[in-house]
Amino acid sequence: MDPNVAAAKAALAHLDIDESPAAIKAKSRDFFWYSPVLKDRLDHVTADFVVSPRTEAEVIEVLKTCYAHDCPVTTRGAGTGNYGQAMPLAGGCVMHLRHMDKVKEIHPGRVITEPGVLLKDLDAATKEHSGQEIRMFSSTWATATIGGFIAGGSGGVGSCTWGSLRDLGNIIRLRVVTMEEEPRVLDFTGEELARVSHAYGTNGIITEIEMPLAPAYDWVEMFVATDEFMEAVAFAEDLANLDGVLIKLATVFEAPIANDYFQRVAPYVESGTNLIGLMVAPHSMDGFLTFLGRHPEAKLVYRNDDHDWAREPGPVFEYGWNHTTLRALKVDPSITYLQVRYGYPKHRDLIQKMVTEFSPEVLQHLEVLREGGKVMFAGLSLVKFTSEERLDEIIRIHEDAGAMVFNPHRYTLEEGGRQTVDDRQLRFKQEADPKGLLNPGKMISWDDPDWSYDRMYAYPKLQAAE
Repeated sequence: MDPNVAAAKAALAHLDIDESPAAIKAKSRDFFWYSPVLKDRLDHVTADFVVSPRTEAEVIEVLKTCYAHDCPVTTRGAGTGNYGQAMPLAGGCVMHLRHMDKVKEIHPGRVITEPGVLLKDLDAATKEHSGQEIRMFSSTWATATIGGFIAGGSGGVGSCTWGSLRDLGNIIRLRVVTMEEEPRVLDFTGEELARVSHAYGTNGIITEIEMPLAPAYDWVEMFVATDEFMEAVAFAEDLANLDGVLIKLATVFEAPIANDYFQRVAPYVESGTNLIGLMVAPHSMDGFLTFLGRHPEAKLVYRNDDHDWAREPGPVFEYGWNHTTLRALKVDPSITYLQVRYGYPKHRDLIQKMVTEFSPEVLQHLEVLREGGKVMFAGLSLVKFTSEERLDEIIRIHEDAGAMVFNPHRYTLEEGGRQTVDDRQLRFKQEADPKGLLNPGKMISWDDPDWSYDRMYAYPKLQAAE
């Protein structure tokens, strides 16, 4: 262990510190292995020690101590991120926020919580207290934390109605601790939220969150089947555009995804079945069923409140978002994925173009979401991986056609996003993390401001494989 890191660990020995090498390795990893590119580069990465603060005061102590000893700090939620954003590339300290799991206040339309609360527990607490629920959550809600969702996620179940996390109104306030000689505690609202949301913990540690709530419903979860893929796309989009029908999920799976990878669904569909996963509010079911009746090409094959399936398939949302990739990987380890934005108004044409170009090498998995009030699609396409060169070619063809790819085979903020510097996040890192010790290696604009993005960025201080 680096002498400075050892000194930091010794100074924090009175806190909750993991000593087990197995525990340290487990808490140094996220779901980076979804990507064969990242697995090849990051599989060896591990922290030197893990500390789990119980209070904001202990967070401040960890950051102050590690700052004094030049020890890198990578913050940790549940590790459900998919592209290495929670991996301690330079070793050092992983600060695990699992103890900071208190739901502090619940009010009409909003909740104040610590970052380590699991999404499902936050949802349960708001429902029990006041019949409210969080607007959106990741498909990994059973294991993911609200802090990790904000720091590393962008949207999820609910985005078909509420948009993305960074849309105005979807985060109310974030409380953040800086990593300086004397750490500061700052409350961010409004325009300032963009400094630290979806920043991978590179420029501050989130210790308190205020989020909006919506009325809670016993959502009716369904699968609808079509023979033609673009009919399924049109059905999902047209449903999402019905102002009077409230939905929380509209997911489209190109055949043969459902038959090949959804083991509990497979007995009830054919290889050529295209599937739509839905969550509809109970009071909107009359409107939905009327809409369904106008679409003879679509057949209702499952609803969670009225079915004759031998085995419950489980929550429909656990087939969507990145659970689709996970389910496919369990059947075929050669599968990986892309994150694609099919933007309004050319989204259907772009989707059709990619189906024509790539199917079945790339199978379409689409999530309905709203952006700027317009219904469009996010693609979490399943890719049959053959080589890095072919994967890069597939991405290039998408981009040349006008489909933006948020590359999940890169571990940096810029490469996983719009391949440009977010000046707000960079400026705040310069202010809040002057030594560059927070989650190092994830912000190219900090390490190499002149990077050209003509190849994959390689963090020069990345731990060497043994």
